[in-house]
Amino acid sequence: MSDPGNLRTFLVVVDNSVEMPVALYYASRRARRTGGRVAMLHVIRREEIHGLASVAALIREEALQEAEQLLQRLAVTVTEETGTPPALYIREGVPSEEVVNFVNNDPTVSILVLAAGTGPDGPGPLISYLAGRSMWKLRVPLTIVPGSLSHEQIDAIT
Repeated sequence: MSDPGNLRTFLVVVDNSVEMPVALYYASRRARRTGGRVAMLHVIRREEIHGLASVAALIREEALQEAEQLLQRLAVTVTEETGTPPALYIREGVPSEEVVNFVNNDPTVSILVLAAGTGPDGPGPLISYLAGRSMWKLRVPLTIVPGSLSHEQIDAIT
């Protein structure tokens, strides 16, 4: 087995988008084939909440619980696919900023994997941000997987 400090770690930003499972499956397959591991990051948007602090705290707590449930549910699938439990992370803030900060401050991340949206709105705001003028901000390669790929197509290329 490889030294855990030298494992290739594929980071996937997880959310409720239609294309996200494609990125997660791709990362899982690559991790399995290369002896690496998957890490999942969920970013909770920090919404401006006006009013009572207790209401804001309740909304934040609900968002954290939902994020934890999402990550735990997806972790089961990744563990079944790779044989290794993924690393799980939750951050709060602006997704594009938090992803860049996380990648650049976590030396275990080797590759950032995202799936492009398949609808008329384009690839998605995070990919648009990172693949545009902000690509230079990342210290690791960015892999963009077409969100329309099937498991069979991913298996054929990984």
